[in-house]
Amino acid sequence: MVASSVKTLEATAPVRAGAPDVVDDLPWIEDGAKVAPKDARVMSRIFLDRLQELEEGTQEYQYARNTLIEMNLSLVAFAARRFRNRGSGDMEDVIQVGTIGLIKAIDRFDLTREVEFTSFAIPYILGEIKRFFRDTTWAVHVPRRLQELRVDLAKTKETLGTELGRTPTVKELAAHLELTEDEIIEGLVAANGYVAGSIDTPSGDDESDSAPKYADTMGDDDPALELFEDLHTLGPLLQQLDERERTIIEMRFGQELTQAEIGRVLNLSQMHISRLLNRTLGKLRTGLLPT
Repeated sequence: MVASSVKTLEATAPVRAGAPDVVDDLPWIEDGAKVAPKDARVMSRIFLDRLQELEEGTQEYQYARNTLIEMNLSLVAFAARRFRNRGSGDMEDVIQVGTIGLIKAIDRFDLTREVEFTSFAIPYILGEIKRFFRDTTWAVHVPRRLQELRVDLAKTKETLGTELGRTPTVKELAAHLELTEDEIIEGLVAANGYVAGSIDTPSGDDESDSAPKYADTMGDDDPALELFEDLHTLGPLLQQLDERERTIIEMRFGQELTQAEIGRVLNLSQMHISRLLNRTLGKLRTGLLPT
């Protein structure tokens, strides 16, 4: 069934004249974004299977990976539509961060999981988009119920403002949303945390250009802190690996060798190294999951 579908797709996919030989046994797709979602699901499995066999950094690898990204951009658009009413920033930014999630899903997908790529990718895409809103919208931490209330208040203000020809009162907002006036006031106050003042504002009464600003008093994040936390968590898990597994991990991520280079050192095929690496990373991921 899959084989016949692939033949059909190869025949209908946009093929560029003089396509280079680097694509090997993969069909040459001119624009992956133009592949229909139904066809993209079939093609993605073929490309993902081939991607795991290709050496990183090669033309074949880049072609397969880039085509996978293009074919699955519709997943990003689908996920981004859930956030079109959040009222913060350009949707293009949401699409961009969602695409980062898609790329992470492609790089981390393992066909042995026996799960559809779409089911695997959507949580990654949504995770990146939610992280974007968390990090770039609210200036201070606000409970989720108040964040949701801010959206309801904004919609209600617009609706009642059009009907009344003026800004609605707290009492009118409360009646429309069937909430107490205290709850409305709490929501209005919390909405002030959505946007913060500029850190370039003078920190004292002196407003001259030479006056110290709030930014001058702010500390910086230690770039090594997150790395320390990751290593501290991974340390015990790495000790549980056998010697060969630790060697492959160290060579791949410590020495940054390619799978082919590791294979030459250990006298193993690149495909064998790929399987060992995927299995080892699977162990580490399982160990990091909360029990």
